[in-house]
Amino acid sequence: MIRVVLVDDQHLIRAGLRTLLERAADIDVAGEADDADTGVALVAAEQPDVVLMDIRMPGTDGLDATRRIVDDPQLRAVQVVVLTTFDTDENILQAIRAGAAGFLLKDTTPDELREAVRIVARGDALLSPSVTRRVMRAAAEKPVPVASDRLEVLTEREREVLAEVGAGRSNGEIAERLFMSPATARTHVGRLLTKLDARDRSQLVALAYETGLVAPGRRDD
Repeated sequence: MIRVVLVDDQHLIRAGLRTLLERAADIDVAGEADDADTGVALVAAEQPDVVLMDIRMPGTDGLDATRRIVDDPQLRAVQVVVLTTFDTDENILQAIRAGAAGFLLKDTTPDELREAVRIVARGDALLSPSVTRRVMRAAAEKPVPVASDRLEVLTEREREVLAEVGAGRSNGEIAERLFMSPATARTHVGRLLTKLDARDRSQLVALAYETGLVAPGRRDD
């Protein structure tokens, strides 16, 4: 059973999300909060698998709440999906930099919502190729300082894998392009997370852009 916490200041939004999610036999809503501070406390108490977090809320916003959850060692297993009506590159990039495992619009379909929860619950990033490209573009346009030697800890093969992750490719696609097994691709991605101290695949995407390893618009299938 995948346990989910909902954090949104609008009661109708939370009620709708709960109804849609609990139609799935494998998803349970463990609790709801109508503001970010209460949401962080609820997450700490419930230790859910996934948090659906609104960005825009009175007082503390969802991005700050996401950072607090991500930075808490006791909550490292919790995956946060930022949920918003604002479909902008800057929102997406801010969510990824805050540590979110994904970005979802509130007008997503019920099936997409439930599948999104399943994707992040199993440890994968919720970034479609189109969203990945936008993250990359925004990262390139508004970079944050990244040490030039950040990637020196990586082998040449690991750099190649990081570039493929940055281009928005799945483990299966990486395996095919770099002539390795999917299991080996997963192993390389795991090593990248450890060596680069990244929480998840989404942060690897942003890092690939911010270090200049991948150029905006790359997806040379």
